Amino acid sequence: MSAYGFAHLRSRRPHPEILEYLERIQATLDPFEGRFVIHGPPAEVVEGEWPGSMVLIEFPDLARARAWYHSPGYQAILRLRADHIDGDLVLVEGVGPDYDPRERAAKLRAESAER
Repeated sequence: MSAYGFAHLRSRRPHPEILEYLERIQATLDPFEGRFVIHGPPAEVVEGEWPGSMVLIEFPDLARARAWYHSPGYQAILRLRADHIDGDLVLVEGVGPDYDPRERAAKLRAESAER
């Protein structure tokens, strides 16, 4: 099942190391079949507030997402971004094509009734 690396980047300070990071990141993704789905465009906020921008990288599964993040290649460039952009990064498993939110609701209802 697909997994995603999702980053919420709140503040960016222009720096030459950011450009180096951008030039090098794809080579760290390739061995793990990672690909950019979203890469930093301003979001159209329709509810609440969203300071900053977002990045979404898709991987074939959570194991490869984790392996990418902890890989020597990515760890070697991580500070180029982290030293100049405040943000959060999470790895999360996606849902399959047959996902039905009603099943999730039923599970939550059952768990609530047990309490």
